[in-house]
Amino acid sequence: MVTNNPQKTFFNFEPYTIVEGEEYMNEAQIGHFRTILGHWKSELMEEVDRTVHHMQDDAANFPDPNDRATQESEFGLELRTRDRERKLIKKIDESIAYLDSGDYGFCESCGINIGLRRLEARPTATLCIDCKTLDEIREKQTG
Repeated sequence: MVTNNPQKTFFNFEPYTIVEGEEYMNEAQIGHFRTILGHWKSELMEEVDRTVHHMQDDAANFPDPNDRATQESEFGLELRTRDRERKLIKKIDESIAYLDSGDYGFCESCGINIGLRRLEARPTATLCIDCKTLDEIREKQTG
């Protein structure tokens, strides 16, 4: 399933089944998140390819200024979306690097477990929910 919102682009996956007593971020969990991140990145890269082909195929020099303006506006919107997705791909790559280094799934601020369900909802999360909440409050206060 692909949507236009890059933050909500996920393929269908089975949620990880937690086994009682298993270690956090064990090999099975790491594999689970590596698969999620890999598929997500692939979907975003396919969108980039589709956009390039669309812009090449649909680029036309319309004689009517209104038609040209509409096309430029549509292309501008697509390029902004792709730019957000480019930034998201960078975050996915960083998350994969964290998986490789053994740091994935741990809050970069306080060091506690981020949690499997939070990571399934937001695979690029680097903060636990408490630190993220504090970060958002600080951001609101500073403007």
